[in-house]
Formats: sequence, structure tokens, C-alpha cells
Amino acid sequence: MDQNPEQLIAEMGQRARTAAGRLAGLPTARKAEGLRAAAAAMRAQADAILAANARDVAAGEANGLSGALLDRLRLDPARLEGAAQGVEAVAALPDPVGDTISRSERPNGLQLSRVRVPIGVIGIIYESRPNVTADAAALCVMSGNAAILRGGSEAAHSNRAIHAAFAAGLAQAGLPADAAQLVPTTDRAAVGAMLRADGAIDMVVPRGGKSLVARVQEEARVPVLAHLDGINHTYIDGAADPAMARELAVNAKMRRTGICGATETLLIDRAFADPAPMLAALADTGCELRGDADIRAIEPRVVAANAEDWDTEYLDSILSVKRVDGVEGAMAHIAAHGSHHTDAIVTGDAATAERFLNGVDSAIVMWNASTQFADGGEFGLGAEIGIATGRLHARGPVALEGLTTYKWVVRGTGQTRP
Repeated sequence: MDQNPEQLIAEMGQRARTAAGRLAGLPTARKAEGLRAAAAAMRAQADAILAANARDVAAGEANGLSGALLDRLRLDPARLEGAAQGVEAVAALPDPVGDTISRSERPNGLQLSRVRVPIGVIGIIYESRPNVTADAAALCVMSGNAAILRGGSEAAHSNRAIHAAFAAGLAQAGLPADAAQLVPTTDRAAVGAMLRADGAIDMVVPRGGKSLVARVQEEARVPVLAHLDGINHTYIDGAADPAMARELAVNAKMRRTGICGATETLLIDRAFADPAPMLAALADTGCELRGDADIRAIEPRVVAANAEDWDTEYLDSILSVKRVDGVEGAMAHIAAHGSHHTDAIVTGDAATAERFLNGVDSAIVMWNASTQFADGGEFGLGAEIGIATGRLHARGPVALEGLTTYKWVVRGTGQTRP
């Protein structure tokens, strides 16, 4: 890399700050117009984007990328159209900027309100999926933020082509192209520079594997919005409907095993009468079951679980299974081994469900629903920028509202403080 990475990110940060200042004052209609123009430019440059993606896929095959990673990397006309439609969907979402969260009046007549405002400059560090380039840029622009995007080297050509189209669309609509910048190098030093760019970048969002997120959380000198693991649980209560329990358990694990919302541990109440059909249904799909002694006694295809299994995000057709003593036993296991991402209860008892929903400290808690719904699109938020499992700022799927903060606005009539 010819340019010093700190200097590069600092200069990009300055341009992003200027762009963010322009975006913050734009009405919703102007931002939406810019995103629709960006989507149109992506369609107009589809051939160039798909050709660039073919180069990345060919390089990935030559470098021995796994089938799962190649699938995440690969674009086709339908996937590219889906990405363009995703940008348009963000343009149609309610704009949180300027919303009044609360109002109050003090005894002295001061009128106070909390108003949503953009965060400023958002750094997004991501891997594999080139559609994130468009998704993340669209969410940032619509929420009045400028984005500095740093994609993975395996998708470098795809990211550049998508970004070029997106930025051209913004400029055509009169929005600042610097509102969505792509770091022009795959040098890992640029990632470190972003993480140290306190003052140039206001928040970093990592989207990728555990090693990437761990590095970001360890090295960042700016606030991070992230989740490290998706060790999600589905608890089958004694009062669960057997048919519903079977269907939800299979879907929560096997619909897509490689997403962060997939269930990784199935907890079954000792009071649940007949777990055998559910375990058999899972095994019949090709899922490897790892269980405790009680579970192995029910289904012969279950292999013995070890201590590490309860703390593992498999992202594969593997499921750990354990019997527990009621909802309290389930919550104790989740507290000890969960990652505060997504946990679900299946039960026909409303009181037990409320005990679980109120007692489990996760970003997303569910009752009689598959954990696979842990997704911003399924929540009606449009394309998500990620799922946050921390306790500060945004939590769960992060979309437009999660990319805002607020300021206090005080209106007076000449009050002085005694």
C-alpha cells in the first residue's frame, strides 16, 4: 500500500465527516431519491458487477475456499437484483432522523425534548458477502450517516464494482458520493487504522467470522456494535405441543445452519412426555446430535456431548441436546452457556413463557417461534447492518433506528438559573 494507512483513513474520515454533515440536513425524500438512483445504477452496471464477481469466485475456487464461503461470495442476476431491491426497500423505510423521542416541561417553563440524530461516520468491516457493500451503505445514508466500508480481500473486485455503481447513483441524485466510501486496499493494516481512528470514525460495525469480530473488539479505540457468537437455544417446555415442538426444533436448526440465528443447543424439559419423534426428525434430516446420557438413551443416533459442545456455535448440521428441569433449569443453562443473542421457548403455558421472556437476558427472546427469525428483514427493519448483543445503545437487529443517537433540545423564554 503506497499510502500510510493512518493517513488514508484520516483523509477518508475527513471527507466522510463533511458528507455526513450534508446528509444530516437532508429531508427524507432526498435521501430516498439518492438510494433509488443507487439501485438503478447497480442494475445499469450489472454486467460489470457480475464480471467482477466471477473473478472473485474463480480466485476463491483456486485458493480452496469452502463451498459455504463460495456460496456467500457468489452473485448471479437474481442475487444482484435482490441487492438492488434491498437498497430500494431501505429507501421506503420510515426515517428516524428528527423523530422526537420524548417531551417534557420543567416547573420553570423550560421545554425539553430528545430528538434522534445520526451518529456521524460509521466504519463497517465485513467479509465474504459483497451485497453487504450495498446494504450497509444504504442503511448509513438513509439514517444520515456516512459510511467507510472495508470488505474482505476475497470479494475485492465485487465490492469495488458495487461501490462504484452505488456512489455514482448518489452523485447523480445530488448526494455526496463521499457518503459511502470503500477503503481502496485489502491490506490488513487498514483495518487496524480504522480501529484506531478515534475522532475520524464514530462507531465500527464488524460483520464476519468470530476471528474478525474478536480482533475488532480487542483492538478498537472507537465504540463497537457487534456480536461475537450466536450460541442460541430452543427450550421445549413440558407444556409444549409435540407437533409444534418438532417442527420448530427442525426449522430452528436446519433451515439454514450457517446463519447467526440458527439454534445450536436444544433444551428439553424432563416433563416433556415424548422427545423421541423430535430427536428422530432431527436425525433424519442429517443433523448430528450430541447429547447427554438422558438424550442418548432416547435416540440411538445421538453421540456423547462433551463440555465444549454447550459453548459452541457450530454453524453446521450439528446440534447439542440436553434435558433440563423445567424453565428454571433452561434459564440457568442459557445464563451459563448462552451468548445473549437469541433464545426461544416452546410452550402452551403463557405464565411459563412470560417467565422465560422476562428472565432470559438476550437481545432477542421468542415464544413459539423459530430462532431463524432473528433477522432485521423478518423484523420489518429492512436490511440490517448487524445484530448487537451488548447492553448499551442498540440491541438485536440493527437498522435505521440503531444507527442514530439523540440530542437534548431545550427551549426557553429567557430563564436563568438561580
